[in-house]
Amino acid sequence: MVKPENNCIVIFGASGDLTHRKLIPAFYHLYANGLLSEKFAILGVSRTEYSDQAFRDKLKAALEASEKVDEATLDAFCQHLHYQALNTSDVEDYAKLKHRLDDLGQQNDTQGNTTFYLATPPSLYSVIPECLAAHGLNDESQGWKRLIVEKPFGYDLASAEVLDEKLHQHFKEHQIYRIDHYLGKETVQNLLVFRFANGMFEPLWNRNFIDYVEITAAEFLGVEERGGYYDGAGAVRDMFQNHLLQVLSMVAMEPPAAINADSMRDEVVKVMNSFQPLSESDLHNNLVLGQYTASDVRGDHLPGYREEQGVADDSRTETYVGLKMFIDNWRWSGVPFYVRTGKRLPTRVTEVVIHFKKTPHPMFSANAPKNKLIIRIQPDEGILMRFGLKKPGAGFESKEVSMDFHYESLEETNMLTAYERLLLDSMKGDATLFARSDAVTACWKYVQPILEYKENPEHLYGYAAGTWGPKEADTLLANDQREWRFPCKNLTDTDYCEL
Repeated sequence: MVKPENNCIVIFGASGDLTHRKLIPAFYHLYANGLLSEKFAILGVSRTEYSDQAFRDKLKAALEASEKVDEATLDAFCQHLHYQALNTSDVEDYAKLKHRLDDLGQQNDTQGNTTFYLATPPSLYSVIPECLAAHGLNDESQGWKRLIVEKPFGYDLASAEVLDEKLHQHFKEHQIYRIDHYLGKETVQNLLVFRFANGMFEPLWNRNFIDYVEITAAEFLGVEERGGYYDGAGAVRDMFQNHLLQVLSMVAMEPPAAINADSMRDEVVKVMNSFQPLSESDLHNNLVLGQYTASDVRGDHLPGYREEQGVADDSRTETYVGLKMFIDNWRWSGVPFYVRTGKRLPTRVTEVVIHFKKTPHPMFSANAPKNKLIIRIQPDEGILMRFGLKKPGAGFESKEVSMDFHYESLEETNMLTAYERLLLDSMKGDATLFARSDAVTACWKYVQPILEYKENPEHLYGYAAGTWGPKEADTLLANDQREWRFPCKNLTDTDYCEL
């Protein structure tokens, strides 16, 4: 595998949770597997005062507590860690950062190549790029400069457009990497290879053969310690607007002309621009918003959403979204996409289910099982295909059987985590799996009517923690003589799920 060029990675928000839980472990694993450049530096930046050694000791202790590490490798990795205390809102203070980057650049022969990672609150997403630009740290005349931005990319359409404009005042689009860790998952990317590399599936991937598609992203956990943030966001902003619409677009996109960032993202945006706009009728009849209530599950009492820390007692924030939506293009005209996501559902699972149409032959269609293709994104990554075969004995009665594949069965595979893959791609300048400006805008445009509706929803349905959401979500499909698949945590041929 080709390694990135020598570079310096600057992490703003280095004392925060994201840095400790995701970023530093990802960089450590890349280093341990020999995937980073020969020379590199990671510079943590935040307001807290640390020396380089104190910062290293803190991160080393965190890695030892949460990871299985090789001590010699960890010690060598920690020598690449550095720290700079900085008031990120004070433009004058960035002179210290510029001086420090010059020193680290000389020590590591980076040629000016720098990645800036904004692991900060969204309120700093426009402040930090402006301060960097004021000191010429966005200038690519000597080495590339890349800016990684974490979601949320705005709070609604208007704020997303303002943020986009501010980012582009100081960084060009090719420098901006909007990170969505869902797109870094191996199984999400495999959607494309599975479809386009197999002549037996791609001819069937359209309205002529597919009855409907469902996409589920379920979480067993509640809002945990994020109640304050979540109560201002909700499931629409937290999961639906970004993760699920991105996954849906990869399920539905046309084959790209080439395997590169521009071609791939062009096709994704085409799908997003083809989402059938939501009418008033859709908001009332095809949208279900829910909020979990207290219940006892497996002997444990699970509090209701309004009982969570940081959540208002009379909160109307949704923790569940179910939507029936359509794509207005040649391939998908008339095919419904049922999308749902929620907190405090029976298990943690994300999967795409392709439901194929019944056979047209009346003799075989009467009792034939439904053909389904289940693509599991997490946690038990794999693919399950369900179809009918003849029951042994007299007659031609059919029964449902399945064939499955699990990623863990590929012994030779060392699968990168989502953050490892995306961090490595950003350092290589490969933006294929990062959201482009026009895609972010297209998603917000589609979701904006839901945001306006949910400010004063006509209905917010309760559902007991540990169940599959409001019963009204079942009606979305039942009205069309269809039903959700209820997945369990294992990709198995069973109707059992965690309850």
